Formats: sequence, C-alpha cells, structure tokens
Amino acid sequence: MLEYDEKRDYIRMDVDCDMTYKLADSDETKTGHCTSLSGAGVSFLAESSYDVGLAMEVNILPKNSVTPPMTAFIEVVRSTAKDDGSFEIAASIKSLK
Repeated sequence: MLEYDEKRDYIRMDVDCDMTYKLADSDETKTGHCTSLSGAGVSFLAESSYDVGLAMEVNILPKNSVTPPMTAFIEVVRSTAKDDGSFEIAASIKSLK
C-alpha cells in the first residue's frame, strides 16, 4: 500500500478546462487554461506574466454541465515562464463570487 502524507491544507486537483480572467481594475477579459485547483488556490496558463500580489477575477469553465462554473477573486503568488512561451500563474483564492 502506498503511503502519502499531504502537507497542504487542501488537496490539489489536476484540472483541464478553459477559463477567463481579468485584472481587478480592468474590464478587458483574457482567456487561459486552468491546470490545477484546490480550496485555497488555482494555477493556470496565460499568455503574459503577472506580478506577485496582483489581484484578478477568474471564471473557471468546466467541460461538463454537471460541474458549475466558478468565479473567484485571486492574488498572484507566482508567475513562471514555460518553454512554449506561455506563463504558469499560481494564485491564492481570496474569495468566491
């Protein structure tokens, strides 16, 4: 039997779905791709890098109709360049809409 000691407060789930996001002070909506989600955070692929501490609103759009979309207010905690030119954005969830 495999043993696994989870050190996070919330289990992270791998996700594969589209999403939209916008900066807190903007009406311009951009598209991204959500890669993981937990009760406290989210990570997604974006075309641009974003500064740590930046506030955003995200809308995660699941592929099936059983799971409802989720809108949340987030704060960027990390932005990492990927080999394909995209950026992996990691953020903490501050509140749900």
